[in-house]
Amino acid sequence: MSKIEYLQQQAARAERLARDVLDRLTAERLQSFAAECRKQAKTIDENRTEAA
Repeated sequence: MSKIEYLQQQAARAERLARDVLDRLTAERLQSFAAECRKQAKTIDENRTEAA
């Protein structure tokens, strides 16, 4: 599994948890974590594309 795939899976998992959790603060933190994972995955992908 590549780093990008790992980050995408973590983001998807965090988003699923955020939908199911009742605590608003926890849901917001999970959404924030998911956004950060997706941002990192995008950055890695862009850097790979530029290097190729």
